[in-house]
Amino acid sequence: MNVTRSLFDEVMVPNYNPASMVPVRGVGSRVWDQDGNEFIDFAGGIAVNALGHCHPELVKALTEQGNKLWHLSNVFTNEPALRLAKKLTDHTFAERVYFANSGAEANEAALKLARRYALEKFGEHKQQIIAFNQGFHGRTFFTVTVGGQAAYSDGFGPKPGAIEHCAYNDLAAFEALISDNTCAVMMEPLQGEGGIISPDPAFVKGVRELCDKHNALLIFDEVQSGVGRTGHLYAYMGLDVTPDILTTAKSLGGGFPVGAMLTTTDIAAHFKPGTHGSTYGGNPLACAVAERTFDIINDPAVLEGVKRKEQLFRDTLATINDKHKVFSEIRGKGMLLGCALTEDFAGQSRAFLDASTQQQLMCLVAGANVVRFAPSLIIPDEDIAEGLVRFEKAVASVVAAK
Repeated sequence: MNVTRSLFDEVMVPNYNPASMVPVRGVGSRVWDQDGNEFIDFAGGIAVNALGHCHPELVKALTEQGNKLWHLSNVFTNEPALRLAKKLTDHTFAERVYFANSGAEANEAALKLARRYALEKFGEHKQQIIAFNQGFHGRTFFTVTVGGQAAYSDGFGPKPGAIEHCAYNDLAAFEALISDNTCAVMMEPLQGEGGIISPDPAFVKGVRELCDKHNALLIFDEVQSGVGRTGHLYAYMGLDVTPDILTTAKSLGGGFPVGAMLTTTDIAAHFKPGTHGSTYGGNPLACAVAERTFDIINDPAVLEGVKRKEQLFRDTLATINDKHKVFSEIRGKGMLLGCALTEDFAGQSRAFLDASTQQQLMCLVAGANVVRFAPSLIIPDEDIAEGLVRFEKAVASVVAAK
């Protein structure tokens, strides 16, 4: 069969609009398309390929497990799932783990658990969920409604109720909204899709204190910020604030679909047998790959390397901006960075993405005004340098076309 980009338009639902080139192979932070063109990957599958493409240790883990056991229903448990859960609880605040297939599923579980916990401990009045404008928590109808971007949830009929939003980093607005009717607050400790917005540490601590005051659970969505992405194993560790529930996915599997919800024994007890489940969640293949990914990333040298590589990006991006004057600021932390565009280039982030693709660089956007980078946590310094050479050429082309 002759597989080309045009086949997408014939056979796929048109909810995506992929690039014209079709990638066929990847090694580390380099990707090749059908014509043999080499791309540098600053996108990482949207912050997923935390160790790049085809990391030999992950290939080995997948191959070894693939020759043992692929799937069991959750009528049974399995060794890779239990090993991974033990490592997650040993190295975080959590005492209990629930496995899913994606970040959205992990967030769905977190929200359902919070509602069940509040119902059983405090009564039916305690239903309100508070989240933040420009937040993103997945594409199930519950999670996309909790996400603070109405455009993603409008047009599908009546939305789940008792969900309210307020401005991120606005503690006064949050304090005015929370009450004893609030069962949970869901927030990203670094907003991703909403524009790579870092939290004010005082804001996060204030949210934690107000949740405690009103007996509301604090849920940290670390689907994008977790597993080394910010230079900490999880972003909460750099904020001196501990959530009640944490969700993790993306980098957790290094490219293999897996998600997890982490929480305490007391909260987890409210998910009794039969209250929630997943056919594929915790499958041996996913957990074997995720365990090896976790082992590699949960290393002080790797985490320190993320912080050092962040500075390489920032230094070169500052030089690019001194020349072209297109960014108002460089946002984010670790290997999750956003180039916020100036007013002169407002709404044109997609133009920078398309120009980068033309220069054989893969990157992302975070809304209409931010170009996003989420590369491998172990991307070689020379790939950073070469990728930013290509990015400067893309920037120059957009500026020239203005």
